[in-house]
Amino acid sequence: MQLGKKLKAIRLAENLNQLEMSQLIDISIDSIKSYETLRRTINEGNLMKITNNERFSKYTLWLMIGKTAPESNQVSPDFSILLACGLIEEEAEKRA
Repeated sequence: MQLGKKLKAIRLAENLNQLEMSQLIDISIDSIKSYETLRRTINEGNLMKITNNERFSKYTLWLMIGKTAPESNQVSPDFSILLACGLIEEEAEKRA
C-alpha cells in the first residue's frame, strides 16, 4: 500500500502545502516529505493523527482500504489528483 502517495493526494485535495499539513496534524515537515517520497512508511501514531483530524477524517476509509462510502461522508480525492500522484493510471479509467 502506498500510504505516502495517498497522503500527498489528500494534501493536494485540501489545497495545502507540506508545511501547512504538518502544522495541522502535528507531524514534522521532514516526516511529511519522507512519507510522500516513500522514503519512510507512516507509523501508527502519525496515521492516527491524520485519520483523527477533523479535516482529514473523511478520507479514512479510502486511505486505509481504498474504498469510499459517500453516504457516510467517506470520500477520495478527485480523479485528476489520483492520476497526478500515480495512484491510478489514465488507461484504467478509459477501460472502465
